[in-house]
Amino acid sequence: MAVLLLAALSVVAMSSPARAAATPQEVTGFGSNPGNLRMFRYVPPGLAGGRPVVVAMHGCTQNAAAYAANTGWMRLADTYKFSVVFPQQQTTNNMNACFNWFEAGDTRRGSGEALSVKQMVDRTKRDNGSTSAYVSGLSAGGGMTSAMLAAYPDVFSGGGIIAGLPYGCANSVASAFTCMSPGVNKSPKEWGDKVRAAFPSYSGRRPKVSIWQGTADSTVKTMNTTELMEQFTNANGTDQTPDTTDTVGGYPHRVYGGTVETYQITGMGHGQPVDPGTGPAQCGTPAPYILDMNICSAYHLVRFWGIDDSAPPTPTGTSTPTPSSTPPPYSDTVIGTATDHYVARRITAAEYTKLGAAHGYNTSVPLYQCTAGWTDKADCSPL
Repeated sequence: MAVLLLAALSVVAMSSPARAAATPQEVTGFGSNPGNLRMFRYVPPGLAGGRPVVVAMHGCTQNAAAYAANTGWMRLADTYKFSVVFPQQQTTNNMNACFNWFEAGDTRRGSGEALSVKQMVDRTKRDNGSTSAYVSGLSAGGGMTSAMLAAYPDVFSGGGIIAGLPYGCANSVASAFTCMSPGVNKSPKEWGDKVRAAFPSYSGRRPKVSIWQGTADSTVKTMNTTELMEQFTNANGTDQTPDTTDTVGGYPHRVYGGTVETYQITGMGHGQPVDPGTGPAQCGTPAPYILDMNICSAYHLVRFWGIDDSAPPTPTGTSTPTPSSTPPPYSDTVIGTATDHYVARRITAAEYTKLGAAHGYNTSVPLYQCTAGWTDKADCSPL
């Protein structure tokens, strides 16, 4: 019966994955590996020291190679110069190769699968000189991402939860079903307390969290978007009123306190959104539960985390300046005032014109491109 129940937590295995220019290589001897996971890693040729490491976790019945090939992470690693670790579950741990996001022994700090993933990050930092780490995952991998962000806020600077679940929502297969559908309603403080309890002595900065959910997802109900937002806004010390409400790629997007964001992908079922193509904001190849929605989630995670440049990012656990008079710089539309607009550094004049037409912005207003970690208008230059 447990095996049959676990099958319902799965996403369908990918068939005929797209051919990639390179494939992740297996790494052994990365630690005690109490969760009995396998480690695969992609390192772009000539990667300089100090660049980040991103952990990308597959869903049930998937594997590292197929997830890497179809989600676009390796192409982004080549473009923005970071390494990617692809943990792989084994059927000896879970019949459907699900990460055990609902098992306390696998999600606690210092034990089980969570510790195995952390050891993969440690190994990559030693090998490549990485100073920061980020974690993302789909479905069961998204549930495990919540666990990693809660248990290891001193390791990860940011996370991406795609069709995932709040940390501490379930402690058994049966309760996992309830979390997935219809969802579990708790107050922001109740959810935040679960995160804080995962590492009670921690008092540093907590990771930025990006939450993605399809509005037509019948496997993980959309209620989980709200519960995840409440959990991580409360843990990060901000409220549940968005500071930014806009659209990105035509989809509703909200930002809370500059540390948590949500994407609601209209009409998308259970899966991870991609946008096939060769454009700078495109990535991914459609496959079962890797869905062409004309928006590449991995690309936008890289942008939100602030690792879409060639400069070493701020190491985990240190503070970064807050803009003195304007919102944080990340936006795919435009942010600012009626007289000044600010955007991430890679927007072009043509893109600004296109966005202005799409969203009703006055493109005659001066546009400034700002450097990563900007603190003042002096750090920005006119487009």
